[in-house]
Amino acid sequence: MPKKILVLAGDFVEDYEVMVPFQMLLMLGYEVHAVCPNKKAGEVVATAIHDFEGDQTYTEKRGHNFALNADFAAAKADDYAALVLPGGRAPEYLRLDPAVIKLIQDFNAAGKPIAATCHAAQLLAAADVVRGKKCQAYPACKPDVLLAGGEWDEPSAGLDSACVDQNLVTAPAWPANPAWIRALADTLGASISLG
Repeated sequence: MPKKILVLAGDFVEDYEVMVPFQMLLMLGYEVHAVCPNKKAGEVVATAIHDFEGDQTYTEKRGHNFALNADFAAAKADDYAALVLPGGRAPEYLRLDPAVIKLIQDFNAAGKPIAATCHAAQLLAAADVVRGKKCQAYPACKPDVLLAGGEWDEPSAGLDSACVDQNLVTAPAWPANPAWIRALADTLGASISLG
């Protein structure tokens, strides 16, 4: 039976940070469940595309609709090998949901991998799971990481790096998807071979 991975998303999750990892994990043979609080399987979340176009911060455009395939209310850390937290604008409001925070804390207490990218650091900070751990995130989230007792691991200039510390697998933004998902796969004991 394939290992199951839980992806937690919300409206205006970053498009590439939810769609691409979801597809990459399916390609690796995992059973991937995508959930959102207060939504059920078959419903969708709206996505946003964040781009780096030379401005002082990223720009935002409306992305695709991303289909959910499981119910948040039924999600339990015991049923999954890992948790994936994409970024975008969703983490900002998802961190206000006590059930979301408890779910993240349950994965952390079990020592299961938590893969977070970009603004998902806001969820990690709110759940108090970065304390004493190195992590990367979108640079604007550095204060969240530091104030939550985490250690900032400076992302690469191209925002295409990843950091692993204990059960946290973190990255700064969607350009890091290959490094981020490779690091998660390594953490889970998966092997990617070309033949």
